[in-house]
Amino acid sequence: MTSKAGTGNILGRAQFILAQLTARYPNPGTMLNWKTPWELLCATVLAAQCTDARVNKVTPEFFRRWPGPAELAQAPLEEIENVIHSTGFFRNKAKNLKETAQKVMDEHGGETPRTMEELVELPGVARKTANIVLSSAYGQNQGIAVDTHVRRLAFRLGLTESDIPPRIEKDLMPLFPQERWGDVNHYLVLLGREVCTARKPQCHVCPLATACPKKGLEG
Repeated sequence: MTSKAGTGNILGRAQFILAQLTARYPNPGTMLNWKTPWELLCATVLAAQCTDARVNKVTPEFFRRWPGPAELAQAPLEEIENVIHSTGFFRNKAKNLKETAQKVMDEHGGETPRTMEELVELPGVARKTANIVLSSAYGQNQGIAVDTHVRRLAFRLGLTESDIPPRIEKDLMPLFPQERWGDVNHYLVLLGREVCTARKPQCHVCPLATACPKKGLEG
């Protein structure tokens, strides 16, 4: 699909969306529990195709056993799989997390990378995860994390014509101030969970209803 983002009408709608969601969610943030950039990185990898609530039940034991990359790099793969089993796709996640820990130890001195270029080189880490770590852990807004909620709402709100995350991200970035890019992700995720759900959006109570074209919901 081609993008139509960037017109004045869309810019005005984006400003309205940002104002409304800022008022609704004065303290936006990830629902994942974490204390360090490393913990956020691991939790975000585990959250792929899994709810944050489920991940938050798994990570206390995960971080108890392996507080940092040094410990995880030495952990038996089968043991990692057993601990994270309930998050789904556990074999692939365990393999990626162990390899990421090894790479962080070997190439970054045990410190979680602080740049997009370094983060996306880690196994299992794409732009979405990197954006979340950079924004929430390091205060760097290098992009907008596009997960399933952002993907759905960006289209319904007419902010993009694409269903491809990298294209959606490129469409959204010019519409919002860079210092708010991290918040934009949190806002859309929160609204997507509470109001603009996938199967049964509650348009009658949505703060964005007057500006929303409800794309994909016609009829």
